Amino acid sequence: MDHVDPAQPVPEDRAAEPLTEYVQRVNRRVRDFDRRRPLLWDLLLTGFWVVAALIDATGGWRNVAHDPDVPVGLVLALSLALSVPLLWRRSHPAAALVATLPAALVSAWSGAALQAALLQLLLVHHVALRLSLRNLWWAVALVAAPTCVTVARYGDSAGPWNQQLGSQLLSIGVAALIGITVRARRDHTEVLEDRARRLETERDQQIRLAAAAERARIAREMHDIIGHNLSVITGLADGGRYAAAKSPDRAAQALDAISTTSRQALGELRRLLDVLRDDAQDGTSAAPELAPQPALTDLDRLLDGVRQAGLPVRKTVKGEPTLPEGRQLTLYRVIQEALTNTLKHAGPDATADIDLSYGAGGAVTLTVTDTGRAVPPTSPDLTGGRGLPGMRERTSLYGGTLEAGPRPAPERGWRVHLHLPEELPQ
Repeated sequence: MDHVDPAQPVPEDRAAEPLTEYVQRVNRRVRDFDRRRPLLWDLLLTGFWVVAALIDATGGWRNVAHDPDVPVGLVLALSLALSVPLLWRRSHPAAALVATLPAALVSAWSGAALQAALLQLLLVHHVALRLSLRNLWWAVALVAAPTCVTVARYGDSAGPWNQQLGSQLLSIGVAALIGITVRARRDHTEVLEDRARRLETERDQQIRLAAAAERARIAREMHDIIGHNLSVITGLADGGRYAAAKSPDRAAQALDAISTTSRQALGELRRLLDVLRDDAQDGTSAAPELAPQPALTDLDRLLDGVRQAGLPVRKTVKGEPTLPEGRQLTLYRVIQEALTNTLKHAGPDATADIDLSYGAGGAVTLTVTDTGRAVPPTSPDLTGGRGLPGMRERTSLYGGTLEAGPRPAPERGWRVHLHLPEELPQ
């Protein structure tokens, strides 16, 4: 025989199931069976009460009858008339209650006083459960009518009238109260389930919106990193190709610049992808290589790369730059995108000017102009790309405005104008 150490915990599958959980589990199974086969359940329950009524009609009814000489055939008919309508207790409770009324009145008038008449209380329960509560008034009157008939016909021989009527009304009240309670619990449960469904739907929508916003942010960063560096590489490669025949030294410098720019772009892209990797968050891989976002202090390095790609750039600064990191990143990315578009579309011999004006409270105005050919507004890079939408999204984060378009005649080229207002006090 195996001995069990009392100090060791009992396994969960061998632990005694709490009575409440057992009852709830059985209740759920019964409800599931009822939802799947409602007619079968109604037939089973109605059949049970029909059999009980017929058993009482075989002779037990005489123990409480006021007149034990009522014909047996009439008792059987009344028993069926009082029990069979239970089949429609859920679909048509009011009609079923009305259908039992004649049998209940005949049972009271004849003195049979069949116990099957108590089945009317079950119908009252379903009236309170499924119909408007104002239907309870006439339901109470219908069920109390046979008691009034008994009092009128047999008087005190059946007991004091107030005791008979009071007992009947108390039974009706209990049946109705149970129906109202079950109904209130069911309605409350439905409200909670509906609220849970709406909260789940809202949560899913918020997750989708957050994922869309994150995808847009990632796409914006990827565009800023890859688009700019590839434009610089393209400009350097074009310049190196022309310089190869006449000045091998210049071509070698272009190749060096291409190598440096490519490594820089690859490093920024790798850092971005490392941050996005899921396994870097669960400890299965090394921590990603992190680096701060570019700021205005990195602007000169950006301009040097653009100049090496063949685009002369002049920068003018007014005021003292005292901006938080977020605003600095916005300015850096807008300048980067504007110069990238110039490299792509302005053509040869173009130049670019950057004018930065810092104001009080974090206000700043940026204007980037070039002297190349203006890109028409229907260009795919402007309407279907991510450049200008990305600049506008970054600007709108700080309540700023951004204008981009061809410079007014007779000037040539493209103009990007950004304004960020003062920061609001926290």
